[in-house]
Amino acid sequence: MLRRHDVVLTGSLSPGKDGDRLTDPTVVRRLYTRFRAQTLTGLTLVYAFFYTTRSVLDVVKKPLINAGIYDTDELGTIGACLLGAYAVGKLVNGFIADRVMASRFLAIGLLVSALANVAMGMNTGFYMACALWTVNGYFQGVGAAASVKSLTHWFSGRERGRVYGIWSAAHSLGEGATLTATAGLVVLLGWRAGFLAPGFACILVAAAALFVLKDRPQVYGLPEVHDWKGEPHTDTIASTRAAQFDVLKNPAIWVCAVSSALMYVTRYGVKSWGVLYLQDERGFSLLGAGGFLFVNTVSGFFGSIAYGFVSDVLFKGRRPPATLLFGALEVAALFVLFYGPHNDWILMGAIFVYGFTLSGILAVLGGLFAVDMSSKKAAGMAMGFIGFISYLGAVIQEKLSGALLKAHTVLLPDGTKHIDDFSQPIALWIGGSIASMLLAATLWRVKARE
Repeated sequence: MLRRHDVVLTGSLSPGKDGDRLTDPTVVRRLYTRFRAQTLTGLTLVYAFFYTTRSVLDVVKKPLINAGIYDTDELGTIGACLLGAYAVGKLVNGFIADRVMASRFLAIGLLVSALANVAMGMNTGFYMACALWTVNGYFQGVGAAASVKSLTHWFSGRERGRVYGIWSAAHSLGEGATLTATAGLVVLLGWRAGFLAPGFACILVAAAALFVLKDRPQVYGLPEVHDWKGEPHTDTIASTRAAQFDVLKNPAIWVCAVSSALMYVTRYGVKSWGVLYLQDERGFSLLGAGGFLFVNTVSGFFGSIAYGFVSDVLFKGRRPPATLLFGALEVAALFVLFYGPHNDWILMGAIFVYGFTLSGILAVLGGLFAVDMSSKKAAGMAMGFIGFISYLGAVIQEKLSGALLKAHTVLLPDGTKHIDDFSQPIALWIGGSIASMLLAATLWRVKARE
């Protein structure tokens, strides 16, 4: 029975049927332990690869500008196409993820994004780039919703902060690979390699995901996770449809979503334009800028994990106190990063603290708190709704930052283009973090459903 359900390659997205219930506690514990470790590791690594096919535009902007292929306003538009489609994809695919086999849905999303990257590496047309990055953005929206839905099947409410923090470290892994490996390939082989290499790699990863990732525990004859952990069921919503509608009716989730959108103004401001800022404002090379921001991704890896433990253990599962603590430190780091002295060690320290704290905030506002407040039957919907609103903020930032930077782009005597003033976008990015922190503080008394 176990082998029959372990790898299903029929092509159907329908969830697997419950298997015959296993009665031996030793077998149940052994399978649960192995499958949970495999699920968490697999989801984290697969979602990290989603970022390699999403973040490549961040490191090839300078080569594309210097080659005269796109200007900053066009790059802002292309980036906005991805983020706008990603917002819609988060919402729609979150709705779908609650109704399908999440593991297989995840693999399909990564495959289509990989193919869009391969096509992008063969293209120089602006409108085609917009179309390809729109497709990429939509299918990128599969990643988070399907991953979180799968996590809620295998981990209980009391474990969620720690597990979500570990999984959320995927964005640091993916961005780190983009800032180092992809940037190195671009320097050696040109901008096309930045799209082609992660595209081909993710085709292989998507195929592997079909074999590695798991369906629900019940498919393998295992009990529901709350039953196995001996935790009470406090979720009384009977149907998936009612649970999803309950997400949209919850005012606290709307506040969380707007706060997340403001945080995404900062996140994508630094993520999308940080390499360019370090090159034009601080004088770094492409590899130097990528290496410096790699510090941000390394610290982010530990920050998301630390947030999960701080909120679960120190604050007994309460997210708002941990969010306020991380938010205050993140704003302070931004001021040092953009207005501090031109000292590499101080700059590196600011980037480290920024990445560490941002990843924790990203974990909670970007989905964890909304999932806490929702029924497990609507985990995908909660994640998708938060993502939809969040990326509307990212879209506005992307287009606005690109337009502001274009107004301050000058042509140097050697024929390269240089941005001589980042002050307006920086004010936008820092303002987003401050507003997000203050709005999130209004959720101080909100508690998790389970």
